[in-house]
Amino acid sequence: MKDRYGSDVLARDPHAARRVRSTELVADLGLVVEDVQTGYVGAIVRVEYGRMELEDFDGHRRPFPVGPGYLVDGKPVILTPPKAKAPRAATRTASGSVAVTGARARTARASRIYVEGRHDAELVEQVWGADLRIEGVVVEYLGGIDDLAAIVADFDPGPKRRLGVLVDHLVTGSKESRIADAVAKGPGGAHTLVVGHPFVDVWQAVKPERLGLAQWPVIPRTVEWKHGICAALGWPHADQADIARAWQRIRRTVRDWNDLEPALIGRVEELIDFVTTG
Repeated sequence: MKDRYGSDVLARDPHAARRVRSTELVADLGLVVEDVQTGYVGAIVRVEYGRMELEDFDGHRRPFPVGPGYLVDGKPVILTPPKAKAPRAATRTASGSVAVTGARARTARASRIYVEGRHDAELVEQVWGADLRIEGVVVEYLGGIDDLAAIVADFDPGPKRRLGVLVDHLVTGSKESRIADAVAKGPGGAHTLVVGHPFVDVWQAVKPERLGLAQWPVIPRTVEWKHGICAALGWPHADQADIARAWQRIRRTVRDWNDLEPALIGRVEELIDFVTTG
């Protein structure tokens, strides 16, 4: 007759099936755990240097070591520190272009972009600098464009040596528009592109809301524009050092191309395309 109880009643531990092994679980922020020893229940709000901080329902916090001795949903766990996340490389440059990680600057092209002044050059570098280095384009400032026709002739543009020029206040009937027409008709005009924005100065190409303004102040023509802007905004403007500090204050508000007016963005992009083709 078969022994339905088995030959040895001590061969099987009747409690073995009830034992639950602890499993490893990452101590992610927000995870609700219970400390087995104290019964304290809280969400993980901080993890560093092998310790973590739990916050209970009432907002009280207590420190605990990361490791074994915790329950999650009633199941025993061994908490492990979160893995450090590698910093993500920027996917876009300040101009909105796709960032090229690890790329080296290209050897400078013979083609160039000229802008009127130092402030124009600094703003272009701030927003488009990464793109210009990838393309090997050098930006130089002129200190004014009254002699632009002679400057272009001296540069001697050609099919492989193009010149792009960014001009302030390029509107119909202005002095700047007459200079641009003269360049187009002069030597090298076929390989030179003069474009401009409608603003009195590149300062105005920064969106006024970045300075907490609804719009840029209107300055009478009898007042030097930058000094008038500083006076209207209550900024020091006694000398050129004050003007330089005012520009740095404005430029610091520019995070990327979204903080600039489209009338400038389009013209700079047009110049970059012009000098990098052909």
